[in-house]
Order: sequence, then structure tokens, then C-alpha cells
Amino acid sequence: MKNDIIVAVELASSAIRGIAGKRLPNGTVEVVCVAEEPSQSCIHKGVVDNIEKTTQAISTVIERLNFAVGGEIKRVYVGLSGQSLHTRKNTMQKQFEETTQITSDMMDAMRDANCSMDYPGLSIHEVVQQESHVGNRHVEDPVGIMSDSLEVTFLNVLARTTLKENIERCVNAAGVSVAEILVSPLVLADSILRPDEKRSGCAIVDMGAETTTVVVYSKNLLRHLIVLPIGGANVTQDIMSKRIEWEEAESLKLRHSTAYRNNSSTKEGTIQLKYGQSIAEEELLNLIEARYHEIVKNAWHQIKPYSNSLLSGQIILTGGVSHTNNIAQCFQLVAKCEKQIKEFKGLPEGVIVNKEVMLPEDGRYLSLLSILLHGDQNCLAPKAPEPVPEPKKEPEKPVEVTPAPVEEPKKEEKPKKKSGLKSLWDKIVEGLSEADE
Repeated sequence: MKNDIIVAVELASSAIRGIAGKRLPNGTVEVVCVAEEPSQSCIHKGVVDNIEKTTQAISTVIERLNFAVGGEIKRVYVGLSGQSLHTRKNTMQKQFEETTQITSDMMDAMRDANCSMDYPGLSIHEVVQQESHVGNRHVEDPVGIMSDSLEVTFLNVLARTTLKENIERCVNAAGVSVAEILVSPLVLADSILRPDEKRSGCAIVDMGAETTTVVVYSKNLLRHLIVLPIGGANVTQDIMSKRIEWEEAESLKLRHSTAYRNNSSTKEGTIQLKYGQSIAEEELLNLIEARYHEIVKNAWHQIKPYSNSLLSGQIILTGGVSHTNNIAQCFQLVAKCEKQIKEFKGLPEGVIVNKEVMLPEDGRYLSLLSILLHGDQNCLAPKAPEPVPEPKKEPEKPVEVTPAPVEEPKKEEKPKKKSGLKSLWDKIVEGLSEADE
């Protein structure tokens, strides 16, 4: 419906962000408003650290979105990411007494058996079937093939059970329900990767404030996913180690950040700080560059096992840290490979932004936009029908009663008195009559 609004929320390490959009007739989603609240005091490494403060921050974001959309939000789509999110392979085997045709029911039974696997303290959030072995053959889809053995490998997306539970607890405490919890790195990949990129093989490195997420695809399948507990905030902490307060350290990072200095000449200047302090420019730049190199090395360590056999495409950098100067050059230096390394810019396909909305273009909202794209339920409470005004009653006119005409009483007619002469004559006539008789 044209008035349906989709709402998505992301609990990131730097901020809790909310976004609302409406689905247009052509399938495109138009962003109509955004809101965010700092989360450094309640989200750590992408994980809820303080239930009460997280609930308050979500409530504030929802209130701002309510005001912007002119309605009441009752449910939201939420992204799941953060430390502990990773993939793990599990291989299921079945031996038949005789040559048997593989059926879809057999595959479903093996998938169910995989989903019932017990991972202490962890929950399965997604299952991606990999290639299978039928006898000595390596096949993508074994259904219909005759064999005496079947081996299927599943890639399970796991995370600590408390990760999802705490998200639901905070969202519900904020007065809204959860429409669906989506694995953020997977919906991000679906939104920004083309089919040919997934087929040929590529990797996404989403570089955030406190985490760096690595996702690897090949032959249209997810091959690897992991969230590393390192990000741009580590650079700020390194600067703070020089007895510099957080706000000034963050400002220095933003002004002087570079992941790779192609000019090896030494900087001899001094940077003046607050309270009469100072730091040598060369020392600051070396500090910043060293930490970015570490972030990139950790990411490449996750990609490298797939770089030759599966990964023939490119490495795509996203997230706020991906805007750091020379980050792609740093990746080329560390990886020592000929893979094309590029920064994703712009919006996911199928998203437009209302001209009245100011949306940052530094990649911070990319995962949230991807969650919004996957939403398909109206998130607003139905509006109460407006009362129908009663028609105005015109004042009643007094009924004019016409009095019935009063009939005048009939006057009784008095007998006319006969004149004396006529009476005498009558007597005479009467007398004559009697004499004749």
C-alpha cells in the first residue's frame, strides 16, 4: 500500500541508527527519514553491553522516526552482527545398503539433522548448503543421482545465543516488536554484489568502528564469514595512549588519517594540542598507519585461503573506515596480490533518498539500507478511523396548530306568534265546521 512504511534499526558500535522508507510501485524503496543516537556507552564490539542504555537509545531513535513519519511504529527490522558472528562447516554423511536414487526428502532430512547440531552457547542463524559428494563425484545438486553414498557439507552461520536474545529484549523494552532479525553481512552482500561477482568470487570487507567483517563468496555461494574485533576505534585508542583525551584523539584521527604514506619522507613538524601539549607529526602518522596496517592484515588473513582456489574477482571495501586515505593502497601492499581492490560508493540498487533527507555518504548507513531493502511488512500501527461528524441538526420549528373553527351554537327558532286577527278567523272557521257536522 502507498502508505506502508518499512523501518530498520541497526545496533552498531558507534551509533544506534534507525531508518524509515516506503516501497514504491516499481519496487524501489524511498528513504523518508533517518535518526541515530550515540552508542559508545552501551554497544561494545557490535554486542549489547548495557541493556538499559541500549533500550533508552532505541526508544529515542523510534520517537524521532515516529515524529518524522507522522505515525506510530509498532515493529522494526533489526540487523544482527557483532563479535562472535562467524561461519563453521559441518559435513553430514549417509551410506546406503544398495545403489539408491538421491531424493529431495533425503536432502531435507540431512539439512534438518545439521540444524539440530548442538553448538554450546551458540545459535544457528543461517544455513548455506555447499557442494556434495555422491560416490566419487563432486556435484552441486545431487537430487536424482544414483549412488550408494552421500556426503553433504553445510556452512552454518553462528553467533552467541545471547546476541539475538539481548537485541530482542532491548527492542521489546523500547515499546516495539521485532519484525525479523536479519544477518547484516549477508543482506549487505545481497544488496551490493552483482550475480557475476558472486559467481566469479569476491570478498567484502566492512570496516566499522570496533569491528571488521569479512565475507567471501564464490560460485554463487557464501564460503566464509567472520566478524573481527578490531576497527577504527582502535586507532583513536592508540592516539589516546599519548595522554590525549578521546574527543581530541578522534579529531586528530579524522584530520591526519592515512593508511599508507607513499611518500617516505619524514615529517618534522609538531602538532599543538590542548592544555599546552604537543605531539610530533611523524610519531602521530606512524601510530595511525601502523594500526590501519594491522586491521588490513587481519582482514587479508581471512581472505587469503580462498584467494587462489575460489576468489578470482575483487575485494570490495565498505564501512566508515573504508573512506580512510589510501586504504586500498594499504590493502594492495599487505595482500601483495593483483586482485582489484575498490571502495563501494553510492547507494545499493533499488534505494533512493527523499530530497529532504540528509544521508551521510561515508558508508555508515550501507548495512542499514540493506536491511531496509529486505523489509516487506508495514511497520506502522493502523490509524484509527477518523470519527464521522454528525450532520448538524437544524433547530426544530414550532409546529403551527390551526385551531379548529368553533361552531356557534344554533339558535332555537321561537315559534312565530300569530297575529290576533288571524286567530279569530281560525276560531270562526272551526265553529262553522262544527255547525255543519
